[in-house]
Amino acid sequence: MAFFRSSSRLIKRSLTAGSAVAAGAYVVSTTDLLAPVHASSPSSPIAHPIPTPHAPPPSRESMLKRLQTEEFDLLIIGGGATGAGAALDAATRGLKVALVERDDFACGTSSKSTKLVHGGVRYLEKAFWNLDYGQYKLVKEALSERATFLKIAPHLSFALPIMIPVYTWWQIPYFYVGTKMYDLVAGSQNMASSYFMFRGATLDTFPALKSDNLKGALVYYDGSHNDSRMNTAIALTAIEKGAVVVNHLEVTELTKNSDGRVSGAVARDNDGGFYDKISIKAKGVLNATGPFSDAIRKLDSPVTSDIVMPSSGVHVVLPNFYCPSSMGLIDPQTSDGRVIFLLPWQGNTLAGTTDAPTVVRKDPIPTEEEISWILNELQGYMSPDLIVRREDVLAAWSGIRPLVRDPRAKNTESLVRNHLITVSDSGLVTVAGGKWTTYREMAEDTINECVKTFDLKPTAPCSTKETLLVGAHEYRPLMYMQLAQIYGLETEIAQHLASNYGDRAFEVLDLCSATGQRWPAKGVRLANYYSFVDGEVRYAVRYECARTVQDVIARRMRLAFLNSKAALESLPVVIDIMAEELKWSEERRQKEWDSTVKFLYSMGLPSDKAWTRQEVEAGEVKVLG
Repeated sequence: MAFFRSSSRLIKRSLTAGSAVAAGAYVVSTTDLLAPVHASSPSSPIAHPIPTPHAPPPSRESMLKRLQTEEFDLLIIGGGATGAGAALDAATRGLKVALVERDDFACGTSSKSTKLVHGGVRYLEKAFWNLDYGQYKLVKEALSERATFLKIAPHLSFALPIMIPVYTWWQIPYFYVGTKMYDLVAGSQNMASSYFMFRGATLDTFPALKSDNLKGALVYYDGSHNDSRMNTAIALTAIEKGAVVVNHLEVTELTKNSDGRVSGAVARDNDGGFYDKISIKAKGVLNATGPFSDAIRKLDSPVTSDIVMPSSGVHVVLPNFYCPSSMGLIDPQTSDGRVIFLLPWQGNTLAGTTDAPTVVRKDPIPTEEEISWILNELQGYMSPDLIVRREDVLAAWSGIRPLVRDPRAKNTESLVRNHLITVSDSGLVTVAGGKWTTYREMAEDTINECVKTFDLKPTAPCSTKETLLVGAHEYRPLMYMQLAQIYGLETEIAQHLASNYGDRAFEVLDLCSATGQRWPAKGVRLANYYSFVDGEVRYAVRYECARTVQDVIARRMRLAFLNSKAALESLPVVIDIMAEELKWSEERRQKEWDSTVKFLYSMGLPSDKAWTRQEVEAGEVKVLG
């Protein structure tokens, strides 16, 4: 008791003697609590130094001039995952490479994927039942590439557990053996071991799941990523390695030498720049245009038969309450035998995909039939307390998969997504097929073929398995905390910037406007409910080759893919910033508005209304309505 009494007196004396100091300290601490900690402050130690600022890539004008005045070892047509990957591979081997893209990086298939980095559990199942070594090899290679994917772009990709709900007891051993085989095939590159969750744990993890007859769930691991930002990072890394890369430059003609061999191309500047048409000379030409491969092949020879069987894949985006933030779901047995995923992505829920024959077109629009099929399938897995509503669809899009034609296949779902490399009589190399996860391997195989076909002389071996992509070099999982401290950000904005830009997030923030508030100090949102901020628009233009509003809101930022109405809400600010950066005329501003609204119709924006800027600025867009 004496000890407690003396301790009490000691505490009282300390508090009394230092009351003024303590009160002052309290006032200071609460005031400074909301103030950002600046790196320049000597009293604010930083655990990790801020990365050294990076120079922007060469200007578009300078790269266009190089295309006109230099001869390249290799000209690549197509700026999707495979084309950009091939450009990076060739550049790291010391080859002189150029890449041209009609629209923008990942403007088609490469931005409209299911966002998975995976080997393909269903392919392994087919390999087992059909005794198909080709399918098994595809899964094995994809799982190896999955590990590389997560290593070279840790800020854009991550491990994601995916559950398979089980509603009959006999399914448990079947799925358990299947997921364990998946682990086994991955070997030392397996992310984590699959496991079984009993009914209670399954519902705790996924509360919206239908509970009737639920026995539990098998959980296995795959990867997820931000596909178009990954594509852009690959292209930018190729530029850093010396490649000349230009988007919005469309090849209209293949040129040939006196021997009838393809020796370059004629391209049209779709950005409306100084150069209308330019001629590009190269020792070899690679066609990596995905679904449009056959169109380029017909520039070489009009009688060429098609090698691509296009398949339509529709996805819808739903509010985040449809899916937990750290667990996905796969339905391996839909009503018509197709597979459907329900995945967390960028703060929302992604559901899809369909698989049906289609025709190749730019910005295909998903049909109501396809959207309804996805929603109906989801309703079968959802609790009766959650009605899957058409009004909950925040965005919807249709992508075209460039599946390689197989004459023996009866439907597109049964096609294997391995790639095919062909060489025409005149020397045009075409790569088609494959999938996102294996883009790097496809690129390596393709450049190997180009080196042989065009007798190129690389000065170094392929090194893309070890080449970190833009943003990855100094990225750390907890980098967002440092961003929040230094710049005075809301946590979700700091997390968003770190996970989409990696160590380049510091440069994005240097281009952000101040909020004018004590807290948050930076991070002016472009649309309600989403973490995209104004500095991202300037960064996209200055550092990421963005030339149109669609480039920014769809592929540098993913707002159009997450919520078409929120993307519409952001248009006035985005256009104003880009007009300032690129010196647009009033005519160009209006053109961008019209073309972007039309594009948003293909992303799920209701097309029964022609939106004007005045209506949007007046707040008539109901983002969540």
